[in-house]
Amino acid sequence: MVNLRIISKIIGSLLFIEAFFMSWCAIISFSYDEDDQMAFLLSMLLTFGCGALFMLFGKNAENILSRRDAYLLVTAVWVIFSFFGMFPFLTHGCIPNVTDAFFESTSGFSTTGASIIDDVEILPHGILFWRSLTQWIGGLGIVFFTIAILPSLVGGSVKVFAAEATGPIKAKMHPRLSTTAKWIWSIYLTLTIACGLAFWAAGMNWFEAVNYAMTTTATGGFAIHNESTEYFDSATIDYISITFQFLSGINFTLLYISIIKMKLKSLFTNSEFKLYISVVAGATLWIMYLLLTRMDYDLEHAFRSALFQVVSFMTTTGMFNEDAGTWPHITWVILGVVMYLGACAGSTSGGFKCIRGVMLLKVIRNNFRQSLHPNAVLPVKINGINIPQLKLVALFAFFTLTILMVIITATIMIVAGIDNTNAITIALSCVSNVGPTLGTQIGPVMSWSILPDYIKWLLCPLMLMGRLEIMTVLVLFTRSFWKEN
Repeated sequence: MVNLRIISKIIGSLLFIEAFFMSWCAIISFSYDEDDQMAFLLSMLLTFGCGALFMLFGKNAENILSRRDAYLLVTAVWVIFSFFGMFPFLTHGCIPNVTDAFFESTSGFSTTGASIIDDVEILPHGILFWRSLTQWIGGLGIVFFTIAILPSLVGGSVKVFAAEATGPIKAKMHPRLSTTAKWIWSIYLTLTIACGLAFWAAGMNWFEAVNYAMTTTATGGFAIHNESTEYFDSATIDYISITFQFLSGINFTLLYISIIKMKLKSLFTNSEFKLYISVVAGATLWIMYLLLTRMDYDLEHAFRSALFQVVSFMTTTGMFNEDAGTWPHITWVILGVVMYLGACAGSTSGGFKCIRGVMLLKVIRNNFRQSLHPNAVLPVKINGINIPQLKLVALFAFFTLTILMVIITATIMIVAGIDNTNAITIALSCVSNVGPTLGTQIGPVMSWSILPDYIKWLLCPLMLMGRLEIMTVLVLFTRSFWKEN
């Protein structure tokens, strides 16, 4: 059966880490001498105290995780982190409602980026930093972060990695997973620092640069200005944001091989990257043409606006440099498609993932060939590696589940009185962890505060399932999971 003691021990240790991150925000609060100091001190003490209780229950636990334990652990950690992550908002009073506070916290850790705060600019610096930090922590994975810094804590780290990592194929750089985790986190940290320095050099102050760097590389999209990067009205900042959103959407293992190991050729021969860059280029050119012909944009403005929105939606970042809700409706369809597809597996982005897109296209191509040659044996190969039949079955199961979840969620929202376009794009946005939506009631630059409370509670698990790629969460609700054998 499930080993609750080791799960409790690991959750307790992770809550210590969450309390440690809250202490960073407390330092920011004290440095700006604002009214959120006590909120972070109380939240930090509460989180630390509950972590100690979890550790006490897990005392003397055997440090071995089964696959079943790993799935329960990963899901529980994300729910518990989101639960404790809401306390700074509640204790400060900037979000007095439990529903809204939990929604904001879940959106942060899952890197969805949907916000219920109408005016973020009135928030104190500590709270703003906490919003950005939740996305940066959630970018590569909470438990994966632990594997990198405390490998001895997680006994079944390979199983945990399988439960939390994104994409159907889990690539490793090193035989030891803890070494792989360290390398991936090093790349993530390097991207964040480089992005922050670039933003600072382009004219942001240090606080703006740090916050936007964290949410850009995490492909989360939380902003500290109501107008997101549009606030700066700077082409330089737009292009920096595009660059780092795009880089954060590439498989980090591939980035390591191509940049650290100086094998740049491997980047452009990779099937997933080729689809990624092709979709970005195609969607950008199409939207750019529409902006030139229907909105009378000049060439550079059309190119920058189209590229920014395509990269932002496809990497599931959700930042904006202008309101795409005012664009022709055909652009909404294009952005909706790239939003669902997402960027590369093994990156910080959400969505269906380009690797699954490649697999799906190859299965369709093989089906056509099979019609002409019924007896032919046609394997599906990605980058020269044969994909087993089990992975292809899982691909179609994942595709079916995402579509079903979008349809069911959208239907419930339409019944609740939300317009069709908003209902569909909100559901897509949550299951893909994008953040912005398209429609008449809630546009891409607006908060989600007008949604009824029960709809927000419906969307919270959808965001978590989107981040953990559905199966990790849904398997907990099957009878076979809880059977002893």
